[in-house]
Amino acid sequence: MNNDLNQDLSQGLDLHGDLVVGLDAGGTRTRAVLVGAGVGVGDARSLGEGVAGPGNALTVPVPQLTDHLAEAIAQAVPERVRGNVVAVAGGFAGASETFPDEPGRLNALAALTAALGRLGIAADRVGVSSDIEAAFASAPGTPADGLALVAGTGAVAMRISDRRCATTVGGDGWLLGDDGGGFWIGRSAVRAALRMADGRGAPTVLADTVGRALGVPVEALPRRPAAPEWSRPQRAAYRMHLLPRVMADPPIRLARLSPLVAEAAQDKDAVAQAILEEAVDHLMDTVRALEPRPGERVVATGGLLGPDGPLTVLLSDRLQALGPDLDWVADGCRGAVALARLGYARSSGAT
Repeated sequence: MNNDLNQDLSQGLDLHGDLVVGLDAGGTRTRAVLVGAGVGVGDARSLGEGVAGPGNALTVPVPQLTDHLAEAIAQAVPERVRGNVVAVAGGFAGASETFPDEPGRLNALAALTAALGRLGIAADRVGVSSDIEAAFASAPGTPADGLALVAGTGAVAMRISDRRCATTVGGDGWLLGDDGGGFWIGRSAVRAALRMADGRGAPTVLADTVGRALGVPVEALPRRPAAPEWSRPQRAAYRMHLLPRVMADPPIRLARLSPLVAEAAQDKDAVAQAILEEAVDHLMDTVRALEPRPGERVVATGGLLGPDGPLTVLLSDRLQALGPDLDWVADGCRGAVALARLGYARSSGAT
């Protein structure tokens, strides 16, 4: 991976001062960012970056998590300046500081401590938080209190107090919850396709696009648009091919079909539009359960809620009607950096 710090070093930039590392360790990747320590949190110009494998502290075994953290940090922090790192903060999927003995937090702390030791980084301050807490801190001004909403593969809302989780709503996984997330949307697409095929559901282009994405033979697919010409034998063949392909993969893989729903909705497919509207209904339910107050900060993030996310506009209109101050952030890297700087400031006595 291209490392901006190496370029800066070659240009003679003085990096003898204190440095901090922020980590965003999510379900699909771990990202490390190196910045100057400073005493404020506003200037987060990256001096080095690294990316490695998944960082979920509950699902990735500690030895593997250690490897991923060490790889990402090693890319971000060249060996010659590792002695300058004074603070490290990581936002981890599956971890929080709600309880000292929370399993994900213990796993994350053990892996991060081992990774830093492997690299010879003896930071004075090492902190672990959830990826949601870090994402909340990524909002402008590094807020300490408010609500966070995450919608990616799953979906969860959280009340943040003094930069720590106070209350969680949702986030119960694909089997029991995560309503409105990417898996829920992908599963809804398959359900709509199957219902069209057996005659219970309305015509939808999703029958075609989902079938193609899952490898249903062309001769078993409905003609576009989904029309009466789709015979009963074709419908039976479609279901016969579709169901085994769905069952062959881990259920969570259905989340990869959510972009098909977004595309169909943009093309005015009524079934796809209804799926996205219902997804937003579920996300709004999670936010309302936290009893938002007028003017309260709400920070939204996740693959479904980015600048081009399929739920961004729909959700924005609905959230603003509740009266909160709404921010959108890409991920938790900026927040992790801010938390590392705050940790450094506390340990050094700076204000």
